[in-house]
Amino acid sequence: MKSTSKTKNFEELRNNMVRHQLEGRDITDQLVLNAMRKVPRHLFVASHLANLAYNDYPLSIGCQQTISQPYIVAMMIQALNLKGDEKVLEIGTGSGYAAAVLAQIVSEVFTIERVGELAERAKKTLKQLRFKNVHVKCGDGTLGWPEAAPYDGIVVTAGGPKVPHALKEQLTIGGILVIPVEREYIGQDLIRLTRLNETSYETDNLGGVRFVRLIGEQGWGHERFYL
Repeated sequence: MKSTSKTKNFEELRNNMVRHQLEGRDITDQLVLNAMRKVPRHLFVASHLANLAYNDYPLSIGCQQTISQPYIVAMMIQALNLKGDEKVLEIGTGSGYAAAVLAQIVSEVFTIERVGELAERAKKTLKQLRFKNVHVKCGDGTLGWPEAAPYDGIVVTAGGPKVPHALKEQLTIGGILVIPVEREYIGQDLIRLTRLNETSYETDNLGGVRFVRLIGEQGWGHERFYL
């Protein structure tokens, strides 16, 4: 009885999260809203943080990383303009929560995490929740996952000095890439890149955000990006 009551409470918290944090703002995509209603966010954080999982702020997942606030997850996924049958690449698996939300919408999700401990933990959680359309690997996300490319959508959950060329090349024509990019002086902007053809891209600035830095060969930590 106690367990049933707790489950019911989490469902209520999840519905309130969608109603107040998402629908109450500018999240209108029903595919995104329905997915956020379904995924048990509290199972992607440590048990002592479970009761905070549906609040509108990031939470620590260890290894100096966080699970993004629900609104940011919804905003970034909404920006991909998904229809429901796409193949999507996520850079920065973290807890696996955003991958789970994406998996409720699209056909296949490929997600890369550079921290081995987090990648293994995300794999375990996603397997326990029976997500069979999510593929997780540990590696350098700035290089993408070329073996499974091209992708209809790519979402990057860390801020880079620029948009990695490898990720641009792994988009389908008409595909969308959403990524935080460092501003010239301070902060980051969330950029949506739409591939128009083999060589051309359209860019939209979706506003200011704040993410951890994107580490890798085509991100921070490689000397040529500081020149």
